[in-house]
Amino acid sequence: MKSRMPNIQYYRNYPESAQQKTLKYLCSRAALTEWGTTYKLKDITNQRQFQEQLPLQTYESMYPSIERVLKGEKDVVWPGISQWFSKSSGTTNDQSKYIPVTSQSLSQTHYKGGKDLLACYFDNVPNSKIMAGKSLAIGGSYSKNPYQENSYIGDVSAVIMANLPTWAQFSRTPALSDAVLSDWEEKLKVFAEKTGRQNVSNLAGVPTWTVLLVEKMMKDYQVPHMLELWPNMEAFFHGGVSFVPYRRLFETYFPSSKVRYMESYNASEGYFGIQDDVNIPELLLLTDHGIYYEFIKIEDVESTSPKTYTISEIQIGQVYSMVISTSGGLWRYMIGDTIEFTSLSPIRFKIAGRTKHFINAFGEELMVDNADRALALACEATGAIIKDYTAAPIYLSEGKKGGHEWLIEFVQVPLDKDRFVQVLDQSLQALNSDYQAKRQKDLALIAPIIHIMPSNTFYKWLKNKGKLGGQHKIPRLSNDRTVLEEIKRLILD
Repeated sequence: MKSRMPNIQYYRNYPESAQQKTLKYLCSRAALTEWGTTYKLKDITNQRQFQEQLPLQTYESMYPSIERVLKGEKDVVWPGISQWFSKSSGTTNDQSKYIPVTSQSLSQTHYKGGKDLLACYFDNVPNSKIMAGKSLAIGGSYSKNPYQENSYIGDVSAVIMANLPTWAQFSRTPALSDAVLSDWEEKLKVFAEKTGRQNVSNLAGVPTWTVLLVEKMMKDYQVPHMLELWPNMEAFFHGGVSFVPYRRLFETYFPSSKVRYMESYNASEGYFGIQDDVNIPELLLLTDHGIYYEFIKIEDVESTSPKTYTISEIQIGQVYSMVISTSGGLWRYMIGDTIEFTSLSPIRFKIAGRTKHFINAFGEELMVDNADRALALACEATGAIIKDYTAAPIYLSEGKKGGHEWLIEFVQVPLDKDRFVQVLDQSLQALNSDYQAKRQKDLALIAPIIHIMPSNTFYKWLKNKGKLGGQHKIPRLSNDRTVLEEIKRLILD
């Protein structure tokens, strides 16, 4: 792992150089593919030319080509045949997205990103002993690709686990066959049975699903916290959703300052960021991992021809929508995730949310990052611990002002609900000037309306949707009331 640090230091210090090399590699490697010849990739010598020759893409515009790759055609968007595909399912609809995972994207992006996360961890914690214990990764599952022989489709975590080298399988628990079980409830049972007495030193997974495993294990083994079962627990490598609302909850599961939390940003489409410093919560942008980045200002996303910015043009404090080109064959692909840069040297950022996951019914432009941080402050002020939440607008109607309605499931309810609402509202105003302007004298928005949900409400909604486990998660914010009304009906039924 120490051997990775000079490489990490290189792209920390010279991100523009790393990106130029990445773009050159992608264009030359894919020059003879169908997309390469169509868009004359071999002639591209600079970033501006790349932007001019290739149009921006959505999943819908790329799908005809991806479908052909899915069916076994070679040299379409990337050289050769792709035998693995990560399946990404939207939280607000039932459409599945199939993202090719090539051998290059596995080695250059996903594995390299994982190695760099570990290298940074050991650099931060030189006396670490996590390699003396077992690693427990809570991921999804995979199945055969019905369109192509010897090909598989699954959650990106399962695709990664299935392709790990043999030596890595010995350091994990439980066995791979158990780790990729498709029945989530059966998986929880097996994990609890087989790992409760193992020497687990580190966890990796989405906080939402890790909470369910931990709670089951504490109940099954009748222990007050997880250090009774895993005394050598040292690190939780998390991603998928913001850890801000979950931190206090995990500190009750693992009540020790020796347990550290490090975030990574690994999606179906690629590995984008890692927390390289345990004392800095923002993520380091991975600029040397087979991904070329462009960015669109969030206010320009709906434009017919939005301007894209390279990493040399980005600004601190501006929210951008990410555009990626990858060694998996995605070209100028608008992934739908939004980030905000917090540092330019090195380039660090925080995840703002999804381009479709926000509330802007009244010009308040409320992003997920605002909501997560405000909820954390409200919890701190009232002794509450949150498990899950979602929020949506209350539309204006005759004689009534608009607002935001929140459905929140607590592990520990606030001591004073009114105080919780007050701090949430005040924190949102402090974090978001647009929200503050609309709240002045209840001008356009009334104070938030909070409903405390029964235990396992969100779990039941995901189960009804067939979205248990893996990368599936509750949409935190929605600009319409579809999800919120579905969950409310579930409670009434």
